[in-house]
Amino acid sequence: MTGSTILDVLRAGSVRSHFQPIVDLDSGAVVAYEALARGPQGPLHRPDHLFAAARAEGVLAELDHACRAAALQGAVEHGLVAPLTLFVNVEPEILDSAPLTELVKLADGAPGGLRVVVEMTERALAARPAELLRTVERIREIGWAVALDDVGADAMSLAFMPLLRPDVVKLDLRLVQDRPGPAVAQIMNAVNAYAEESGALVLAEGIEDEAHLLMARALGAQLGQGWLFGRPAAPPARPVAVAALPLPPAPAVPGLSASSPFAALPAGTKLRRAPKALLIELSKQLEREAARLGDTCVVASTFQEARHFTPATRSRYRDLAERVGFVCALGEELEVTVPGVRGAAISADDPVRGEWDVVVLAPHFAAALLARDLGDAGPERERTFEYALTYERTTVAAAAHSLLARVVPRRPEPVLAREPAVPAAAPVPLLPVLSATDPDAFLERALSATTSGVSIADVLRPDHPLVYVNSAFEELSGWRAEEVLGRNCRILQGPDTDRATVDSIRAAIDAGREWRGVLLNVRGPERTPWWNEVHLSPVVDASGRVVQYVGIQNDVTARVQAQQDLARERERSREYVRRIEEFAWTDPLTGLANRRRVEPLVEEFLSTPGRTTALLFCDLDGFKVVNDALGHAAGDDLLVEVAQRLRRHAPAGALLARLGGDEFLVALTGADLQAVAHQAADLAADLAARIADPFPVQGRQISVGVSVGVALGGPGEFFEDLLRNADHAMYRVKERRTAAV
Repeated sequence: MTGSTILDVLRAGSVRSHFQPIVDLDSGAVVAYEALARGPQGPLHRPDHLFAAARAEGVLAELDHACRAAALQGAVEHGLVAPLTLFVNVEPEILDSAPLTELVKLADGAPGGLRVVVEMTERALAARPAELLRTVERIREIGWAVALDDVGADAMSLAFMPLLRPDVVKLDLRLVQDRPGPAVAQIMNAVNAYAEESGALVLAEGIEDEAHLLMARALGAQLGQGWLFGRPAAPPARPVAVAALPLPPAPAVPGLSASSPFAALPAGTKLRRAPKALLIELSKQLEREAARLGDTCVVASTFQEARHFTPATRSRYRDLAERVGFVCALGEELEVTVPGVRGAAISADDPVRGEWDVVVLAPHFAAALLARDLGDAGPERERTFEYALTYERTTVAAAAHSLLARVVPRRPEPVLAREPAVPAAAPVPLLPVLSATDPDAFLERALSATTSGVSIADVLRPDHPLVYVNSAFEELSGWRAEEVLGRNCRILQGPDTDRATVDSIRAAIDAGREWRGVLLNVRGPERTPWWNEVHLSPVVDASGRVVQYVGIQNDVTARVQAQQDLARERERSREYVRRIEEFAWTDPLTGLANRRRVEPLVEEFLSTPGRTTALLFCDLDGFKVVNDALGHAAGDDLLVEVAQRLRRHAPAGALLARLGGDEFLVALTGADLQAVAHQAADLAADLAARIADPFPVQGRQISVGVSVGVALGGPGEFFEDLLRNADHAMYRVKERRTAAV
């Protein structure tokens, strides 16, 4: 069927399944097969081409059903029945409408019976939480198990893992094939904690050689899948040994059927009463905890009525959405327009309408504030509620499940979409797909050819999702198109992304302006940092309304790093110059200024009109005796101690210097001649008394004295003259002290 269309493939029933073995890593036995869809030979043979074509023609639901039917029929034909287990996929975009009844009959009617595990990817988690939770319930009701696929490709899978309660956790192949890093450690902490608590099995994909196998075991995987064990084939190679897959018992999570989060509280829970003012503060604390947990966290909150989602709350939740994996807010007539926050309007008779709930759930943290309005009619902040603050994980998960089950799927209109060739049985595709015959194909080819990353965001939809990215964007960002389309570009932001830059981008978009700049992004699931030069341009419709933003991205990491290296080199040069200057202007022993430094500063004092300057010339008495008796090292220690006392007792603003040997200088300045003179005389007496106290030097107490000479000067005089006068005054003091002795 070379050259056939997707409609031809569906009409002819040409979808087939190839089967890849899944082995028990301890025994080496094959315990399951995964069914992988294949089209006929030609352009639609690969599953990604097959599903892209189905989206373009609006027949995604039909293709998805055909794939599952082919999987079950092929498994029966090839004898892949009990004790073996069959893994089949469900397409996230048609989760809730996936027909399962006839497939259940087919599985149950197979000789020996088919044991089925349904795989779901993280792509459905944020976009369609209500559908996802309902689908999981349907799957468990018919006795099938659930696997969460591609865990680790996005932090969202870790955030939703406690809610979905999968029986099998499938690690993304990058965890096995790439070098370990902080992201791998975060993923394995979450997965191992969940597996230990729930009994879920961990399956590592992408095992192609012995090194990958060793890493899979190190990551805690019990099951493995990859070319080392066998490639997809139809029929599959006969295994040497087979065994049953020991799936854990279906999770029993009390409260999942509760009508509201408050109703999920276990019987006998002790309730407290509190005014709304206290609940507000408790809620803010839980929000802060969630922000600390980051992108592996789910936050769900109720606000009773739209008016309670105030501008202040809107601001807090905008910031919260930028830091955590998933945020939703529910209330009567509540229409949330905060980027990153999913909203859900509830009816007046919904039990949640009478509650105040804040639920925070993450791999290693669970907390919920669950409160019920007591119907007070007083002032708003004084209205009372009965409430419980619980950290019991099962109750928190049930409360989160109750709220997220109310977050209905989005039904956005496609951009540049064509009318489907057949009536669409699935929800409107989230994203446009340009086919080879589309009149815009030339534009798509041109955008694909550019080396700059190109992205288009729809600003009319909640959270401004990306609706187009080119191949260069995929390479720059480290994400495939199908992984980012429908999501906000904050996926590129990391913990070190400058918040002020992000705020300036947000302000420009809110105002409908262009934005140019450079910001630090992270690349792919590995979260490798890179510098992104971005140009954002608004696109307007015929009425002048901004409908989209086009982003042009370029990796300028090398340029920024070169600039940073140059800046660091300049800083080192400045530091080197500063050190040289410091050496030139500073006494190396005491750290005080030297004569070369103090002279121009005193000259500056003396040149200031209306100022009086005092110089105190200090010469130690008995220093030579210390040097001769104890050595120069002890003398140096004594000089350092003297300098320390000068620092401690000289007034603020005084200049301190060591002129050399045992000579020190203190300079004071002020506007009042008499005041400066009195201050200098008092300081001379104080220093003489302070320095007369013994000094601890090399384990001994050493006593010396000091002779202080004071000279005053003003405008028109020079440093040398003032220093000479102070020196003479010092000798007169020293002579008087000697004569007195």
